[in-house]
Amino acid sequence: MELLTLLDANLGVAISKAGAAIGAAVTALAAAYGIGMIGKSANESAARQPEVSGDIRTNMILTAAFVEGVSLFAIVVCLLIAIA
Repeated sequence: MELLTLLDANLGVAISKAGAAIGAAVTALAAAYGIGMIGKSANESAARQPEVSGDIRTNMILTAAFVEGVSLFAIVVCLLIAIA
């Protein structure tokens, strides 16, 4: 009986760490996809209206930075879950 209790405790920790790793991977993939879509849309917009390409580029960089910041926060949370 004690062996099952010990095994159950270790299994819970392993599943927790695996879940944190999967969460970090999904977060990184989603951020990469989001930044790619931002770049795609900015390029299309600059092609349609070249005279405002500077403003579009500025907005693109700011939006990409916000997406990257949120994803970095999520990855840090996942790593804290994995460590704890």
